[in-house]
Amino acid sequence: MPSADLNAIEGQIKITFFKSSGPGGQRKNKRDTAVRIYHPKSGITVISTRYRSQALNKKSALLELQKRLAELNRKKPKRIPTKPPTHVREEILKEKKKTAEKKILRKKVDI
Repeated sequence: MPSADLNAIEGQIKITFFKSSGPGGQRKNKRDTAVRIYHPKSGITVISTRYRSQALNKKSALLELQKRLAELNRKKPKRIPTKPPTHVREEILKEKKKTAEKKILRKKVDI
């Protein structure tokens, strides 16, 4: 599983910069302030266009990547199998009995 440590993933990621759209004025429209980070081992791509600054977007994208990798590495708790309560089991059996009685009425009658 990929590590969530920022120092460890620095060499594994591919960072590209591009022009972002939306509000932010001339600076955001002229410069490559948006950041796209791709982590090939996990296949995760993170894009940040929130800020007008490339450095802030890069920091934001790295933190988001770290969060996603940590979630990917988290072990899911093992499910403890449980039995349905007695009253629920009784209801299921009642429904099964009704269905069986309906099916009995569908049979051909012997004369």
